[in-house]
Amino acid sequence: MSLKFDGPVLLAGAGKMGAAMLSGWLAQGLSPADVIIQEPSLAGEAAELAKRHRIAAHAVIAALPAQPAVIVAAVKPQVMDEVFAPLAKLAGPDTVVLSIAAGKSIASFEKLLKPGAAVVRAMPNTPAAIGRGITGAVANAHVTAAQKEACDHLLRAVGEVVWIDDEALIDAVTAVSGSGPAYVFLLAECLADAGRAAGLDAELAMQLARATVTGAGELMHRSPLPAATLRQNVTSPGGTTAAALSVLMRTPGGLQDLMREAVAAAKIRGRELGT
Repeated sequence: MSLKFDGPVLLAGAGKMGAAMLSGWLAQGLSPADVIIQEPSLAGEAAELAKRHRIAAHAVIAALPAQPAVIVAAVKPQVMDEVFAPLAKLAGPDTVVLSIAAGKSIASFEKLLKPGAAVVRAMPNTPAAIGRGITGAVANAHVTAAQKEACDHLLRAVGEVVWIDDEALIDAVTAVSGSGPAYVFLLAECLADAGRAAGLDAELAMQLARATVTGAGELMHRSPLPAATLRQNVTSPGGTTAAALSVLMRTPGGLQDLMREAVAAAKIRGRELGT
């Protein structure tokens, strides 16, 4: 896949996720000359990429030499309206806006754009930094097939992409995959803590927990088997794993109940951020 568009890609916000996406775009062949960055405090990986590839980066952009093919809105949702309002004036009739801000609705962008503007709302996750992310995306009625394909290419440069038809489901996507990596990291923390409580040295406990979580994740990535089947394959009747799972899977109050409660809380917060 080689990324090529009919106009520049304007990346508004080059924090961790913006930098991860930029890195993926460059790796997939997007010309640095076709990227423009707006970021008041350019630092870290994004700054290194901009310097290395001579990408134009500005604190504020008031005008562009050509209509952007895509405006990627990647700033925090709390400041999105303030940052995006002047950028909306840069959008041309063929520009598609691609937002990766949690909680910000398509309507919140449409109110700042001209009538009929094309908007895609997407929610990637942090494994995008290593090309293993997954993004849920939804397009408004004005997005053309070509614009949807352009956004798909930009998002697919950092992992898998799933398109949904109902924007109301994006908050659930955010709660599962957008916030999900933090749940996995917490699992590793808790597993290491349990190892320490069982008598292991702290460093050894974390080494075992970290390798177990990442190894199990890679096994699930490579295997066509459902997660439930992989779990059952590790669980001998009456064995040590079965004893542990009897605690984690108890009803009520087991891991399933906790995870449902956690995802529901994240979904509610996503809706609150959009108001």
